[in-house]
Amino acid sequence: MLEIERVLLSEKEIADRVRELGNQITEDYQHLAVKIGDAPNILAIGVLKGVVPFYADLCRAIALPLAFDFISVSSYGQATSSSGTVRILKDLDVPLEEYHVLMIEDIIDTGLTLTYLKENILRRNPLSFKIATLLDKPDRREVPITADYNGFVISDFFVVGYGLDCMECCRNLPYIAAVRTI
Repeated sequence: MLEIERVLLSEKEIADRVRELGNQITEDYQHLAVKIGDAPNILAIGVLKGVVPFYADLCRAIALPLAFDFISVSSYGQATSSSGTVRILKDLDVPLEEYHVLMIEDIIDTGLTLTYLKENILRRNPLSFKIATLLDKPDRREVPITADYNGFVISDFFVVGYGLDCMECCRNLPYIAAVRTI
């Protein structure tokens, strides 16, 4: 059973920051984007499942044509800490050679999963590659990796809400909260 200790980021704080990130990404990518109506050359890749709310809100905040795809990996299973072993559960549906890839992740924790994904994606030769993350926990980092677009830096709390879960619980909360198990 979980107990919410405190709300770290309110629904409004998240919405405001996502809009800021969308504006920044729009500005940075506008010279790369094709006209609306043409096939997009920017591919937003969401890392399932926790990214879904952030992915949807961020993509709507980017004022450029985007193609969508998703990848699903497992490094946690039913645990609350990463095992360090990454398995691809659902791979991408499109080749990447014609896309500027924007990988969208919910949280960077140890960095092991994102490092694995970055190396995997770069081997597929995209036109460019950048990372956007909602949350960053640098105190937990085991490998050096940073996001190009970062929503919030947080301390080493176990968090749920806005897509983040503990054993599939609490993903639908509109805010992000620190929790403890009881």
